[in-house]
Amino acid sequence: KPFREVTRDGLLDGVVQNMATPLELVQRVVDGMIERRFGRIVNITSASVVTPLTGLDVSSAARAGLTAFLSGVAREVAHANVTINNILPGMFDTDRLKSSTAKMAAMEKTTPEEAASRRKASVPAGRFGTADEFGKLCAFLASAHAGYITGQNFLIDGGSFRGTF
Repeated sequence: KPFREVTRDGLLDGVVQNMATPLELVQRVVDGMIERRFGRIVNITSASVVTPLTGLDVSSAARAGLTAFLSGVAREVAHANVTINNILPGMFDTDRLKSSTAKMAAMEKTTPEEAASRRKASVPAGRFGTADEFGKLCAFLASAHAGYITGQNFLIDGGSFRGTF
């Protein structure tokens, strides 16, 4: 919703859901990972961490806060072969995307297919991401092969983010 309509309770709810809860989960598992000298934490945040979306200000801010908070933690636990990384997905072919596209189509008085075509056209890859692509990135980051990667953000958005860094 527009930022002027965000209430204190709405703000706190968003921070709890998108930042505090994931941090509490990390707190519960990280010491066991350190003891075992192996652990992989992969947070799924959003491309909105680097390209905030109008109307999703609370979500974007809380996810960015989670990402920043755990960046320091990742470096604190890296000595024990525990890694913490973040995946920042853009538009993926999911039920949520289909639902938001249908709502967009209704507001624009067009078909969901036309709205989906416009959304795909905004992605340099010309399509939405697939669950398989997302899953393979996540599986790699969770594997022993990714032991030297920590505190990083993996933007997977078909080239939508128009920056170099």
